[in-house]
Amino acid sequence: MSYKTINLCANDRSFLDRLTACTADEGAPYPEGETQRLRWIASSADDIEAAYASAVAAENPDPGGDESVITDGMILSVVQANPAPA
Repeated sequence: MSYKTINLCANDRSFLDRLTACTADEGAPYPEGETQRLRWIASSADDIEAAYASAVAAENPDPGGDESVITDGMILSVVQANPAPA
C-alpha cells in the first residue's frame, strides 16, 4: 500500500465520477456528498489501491476511469459495505 497511490486515486476525477454514479445508483439522495464521504475509504480499499498502483506503474493514462483496472464491482463493494449514517 502506498499513501501516494491512495492520494492519487482519491483525487482522480474519473474515479470520483464513477464513485458518484455508484452512490446515485444505490439511491443516495445526495450522491456528491456520499462521494466526498467515501473517497478516501474507497481509495484505500486494498483491492482498489493495488489495482490503481499497478495501473500507474504500467503508465495507464486513466486508471480511475478504466473499468478493466477498477471494476464497477470493486466500487460497489465499498459503497455497500459503508452505508450512509442514519
